[in-house]
Amino acid sequence: MNLFRPTSRLNRKTLFLEHTPDQAHVWGMPATDFPISKRSKKNTWMNCFFRIMKVHIWVLLVAVRFVEGSETTQERPNILWITSEDNGISWVSCYGGVNVVTPAIDKLAQEGFRYRYCFDNAAVCAPTRSCWITGMYGISNGTQPMRSRNLIPHDKIPYYPDLLRKSGYHTSNPTKTDYNIGGREDKECWDYKGGKEPYGWRMRQPDQPFFAVVNIGNSHESRAHGKVDNTRHDPAEMQLHSYHPDLPVIRQNYAKYADAVQDMDRGVQRCLNALKEDGLYEDTIIIYNSDHGGVMARSKRFLYASGVHCPLVIRIPEKFKHLYPASSRGVTVDRLVSFVDMPKTWLSLAGAEIPHTFQGTVFLGEGTEPEPRYHVAFRERADERLDHVRMIRDARFAYHKNYMPFAPAGHHLAYLWKAPATAAWEQHHRAGKTDSVTGRFFRPRVSEEFYDNDHDFDNVRNLIDTPEHQARIEIMKQALRRKQLELYDSGLLPEKMRDRRAAQHNLTIFEMVRDKKIYPLETYLDAADLALLRNAKNLDTFVESMSHSDEGMRWWAIVGIHLLGDEAAPAIRVLERALEDESHEVRTMAAWSLVKLGRTSEAVACLEELLFDGSQCRSMVHNVLDWMGEPAFPLVKKYMMQGGSKKGRYGISILGRVAELQGW
Repeated sequence: MNLFRPTSRLNRKTLFLEHTPDQAHVWGMPATDFPISKRSKKNTWMNCFFRIMKVHIWVLLVAVRFVEGSETTQERPNILWITSEDNGISWVSCYGGVNVVTPAIDKLAQEGFRYRYCFDNAAVCAPTRSCWITGMYGISNGTQPMRSRNLIPHDKIPYYPDLLRKSGYHTSNPTKTDYNIGGREDKECWDYKGGKEPYGWRMRQPDQPFFAVVNIGNSHESRAHGKVDNTRHDPAEMQLHSYHPDLPVIRQNYAKYADAVQDMDRGVQRCLNALKEDGLYEDTIIIYNSDHGGVMARSKRFLYASGVHCPLVIRIPEKFKHLYPASSRGVTVDRLVSFVDMPKTWLSLAGAEIPHTFQGTVFLGEGTEPEPRYHVAFRERADERLDHVRMIRDARFAYHKNYMPFAPAGHHLAYLWKAPATAAWEQHHRAGKTDSVTGRFFRPRVSEEFYDNDHDFDNVRNLIDTPEHQARIEIMKQALRRKQLELYDSGLLPEKMRDRRAAQHNLTIFEMVRDKKIYPLETYLDAADLALLRNAKNLDTFVESMSHSDEGMRWWAIVGIHLLGDEAAPAIRVLERALEDESHEVRTMAAWSLVKLGRTSEAVACLEELLFDGSQCRSMVHNVLDWMGEPAFPLVKKYMMQGGSKKGRYGISILGRVAELQGW
């Protein structure tokens, strides 16, 4: 940018040729050489004053623009953010991963800083990227379900590239966006949106600072699909997570994915080489991290450590040494970092505006804020499968609350089952060959889980009932509740129920959950906590709540009744009345509860109506029919015989899978 444009300065004629008698003394000329009248004398002195002020103002503006320009071209760092897909710390050698060596990432850590405790908030790509682009938790703006594309108020919630562009940065993201947000095209916020050039910084104006995203997809989950023979890595050398049975096909699948991670690391090196070739290596802050953990079953999509614990490596050039997070390079930084912190931190490093909507904490640079005590993560619907989990953790301990514990974590998910290891694991379980550790994934869960990650990275030893941890568990439970209230956690209603409520009031979910009259979050949290206790002493309370005018309260009441199992028998009449509830979600759960209590006929008739007459909660109906098992088989068979599709978005549908297993 030309800092000295002609339009921004006084010309030589103005300064040296057009002075009046009043200005003579200013330029060293005797005033007596200019005979003038008293009136004109007054006017010329005024003109002189204003011209002098113009000169001073011009000098000041030039100085200011020079300083600003110096910041733009010299003092503000370039920022390169390299992201890879689906590989947690278990797949990076500088973090102790043993299945594959990642020399490019390792060297970057030697030249920079490796963050020991970096965690994703969502464990799957689209909700993660929603968090990145908005600087907000998905549960706070309603973007947490996978591939939901829910609307947000874009006039109130900016994307971080908008603010970087506003501050003078060239922004580029030529590959993956996947922001999971409706109402705005993903690529709209970037200067360079994609083309033949993979390295977007090359498309900027000369000397313009840049913020460039380079996403490397070689490590994506899809690279673990298909045939698993003829791998470069030796299957016999693979170290398996303890929750996976030691089967040949699982070892082969690990080796196949190790090949993919090796390719990803080479992609990182190519990107760094391009930066060096362009002479920008020592002018650029380089960030590397994965978009979540993974990729073998029970990691990606799940809030266990292998799903959320991610690498974060940052290299800061010597010229920006004042931004170092430690005294020297090559060290490990122990600060707790959440993905929601990243966009706020990138804006801070760039000296850009940080909007009040951003919910993270600046963890690096001159604007560094106090370290948060906890990290919070969420899990809800992933593709066709429903779930509802919240997790809070610090560097060592993690507390999980399962709001849908009646569903197994390992229910069939079409895309996840494309990996041969997942199918082999499930077959091993169906054959009765798994144990308490390797088979737990496929069984219904408890309401709460608690893990010591220092001694149990795989999160297979649930310490929720351990006496010595009860005080800590209670503290973390209360901290989670406070965070849910702070964020206006939108997940306390089932997905379609909250969609209906927001639409009814012509609001986005973001706006709806901030109205306590429409969405009484604290009341819902209390109701959910009561339901998850599974205490028969609360049955009368659940029965009473089944008459509540708020379908959200009826939802948590029916969940509470359902979780009581046989102890819910005194509520059979209430459950039968609930088969006519206005809420399809309540009707579905009431029917399943009646089936469990042996009242199958009326319940199945209700489910049949919901299945064939266009339910408001089609996804929930299909999930419940699968979880229900054998009593639902006649309905599924009828559905298939009447033209129901076996195809889902990423493979076989839920009911198609049931039909396939039964040979229909």
